[in-house]
Amino acid sequence: MTLSVRRVGHESAAVVHHIVHEAFASRPALDPPADALSETVESIGTRLALNGGLVARVGDEPVGALLFDPVGDSVYLRRFGVLPAAQGHGVAAAMVAAAVDAWPGRARLSVVAREELPATVAFWQRRGFAQADRRYPYVELSRPLPRSFDVPTADDMHALGVRLAGELRAGDLLVLSGGLGAGKTTFTQGLGEGLQVRGGVTSPTFVIARVHPSLVGGPDLVHVDAYRLGGLDELDDLDLDTSLDEAVTVVEWGEGMAETLSDSRLEVRITRADTADGELDPRHVEVLGVGTRWAH
Repeated sequence: MTLSVRRVGHESAAVVHHIVHEAFASRPALDPPADALSETVESIGTRLALNGGLVARVGDEPVGALLFDPVGDSVYLRRFGVLPAAQGHGVAAAMVAAAVDAWPGRARLSVVAREELPATVAFWQRRGFAQADRRYPYVELSRPLPRSFDVPTADDMHALGVRLAGELRAGDLLVLSGGLGAGKTTFTQGLGEGLQVRGGVTSPTFVIARVHPSLVGGPDLVHVDAYRLGGLDELDDLDLDTSLDEAVTVVEWGEGMAETLSDSRLEVRITRADTADGELDPRHVEVLGVGTRWAH
């Protein structure tokens, strides 16, 4: 049977109410009880009319639902539930993936879970959510949404690096991916300008790592080529003249190894357009924060 997830409005109030009530009623009894159990078809319909929601179906059978609740630059996922008989079959994960795609331009997705349900908290953590707040008995978890940028020229790539440098602080890790000539070094040159570090930033291919000291008392910039490293833990053996905790570290070709260096990171993925327009060779850049550092 095919699993599908679609956005819905107030016309689906009865379906969403049924799923939410059945899902939350099957959970262990909580004190105070879950607010979801006091929802009515009318209250669900009002929420759906305002911001919509998602319904997951296996074939034609509705099995999962959630409500959207945008607040500031976040979108909260409310009344997230899967029918007991459908749990353990990827329905919840599919709804999370659909929610990520549903709100371009927003900074993050957020959820509120109960401390008494550690399996629920662990589910969100496995989906990239990190704790943003804790007020007993509630745990708020957030997951940054990817930011996308169309970058027509090398100057625009440089400018994007300058812009993102303003968001960085000592100890931050950036993992850059993209094919040869994608613009990773141009992006890093922009970071160096924005961070105001010494020395021209060039490709680190032949030296594995370069340190660019700050000129203004800010963090140094460590520029790493991971292509020839067996793992990022080998950075400890490079005898760098700065601590990674006191620097901004940029790693090219670091996908699959960054987890050994930090639990939090900015993933910067650069792709080239399928076709170029005249002399332009445009790129598309996706920036995604991972871990507690980027949960707020």
